[in-house]
Amino acid sequence: MAAPEFNATGVRIERSHRSLTRAGQVKIQDGRLELLNSRGSEIDSAPVDSVHARRPWLARDRARATVNGHHYTLTLGDPDAERDDEAKDEGETAVNRFLEVVRSAHGSTPKH
Repeated sequence: MAAPEFNATGVRIERSHRSLTRAGQVKIQDGRLELLNSRGSEIDSAPVDSVHARRPWLARDRARATVNGHHYTLTLGDPDAERDDEAKDEGETAVNRFLEVVRSAHGSTPKH
């Protein structure tokens, strides 16, 4: 099995301003994005080329992802470290990698 193109753990995953998990996982592997809860159960998944992702305004450590028509907010830094700049920087780096992988999937996969 190939290594994941992207894997982040300890991710807060929210939908409609409701927290689904504070320690979830975002995984992109074999062209598929998976959102997992803290126990490893699937919240949602889809081919990565059908996922839309962006960074919300003024949110360094967050990404918005639309998966199967559902909007999720992903906090990729430590959600409890609101004032910790180092945690925010790590989250920002993870968000940048996540967005890069999603965008590259849109550019490299033929659309039907």
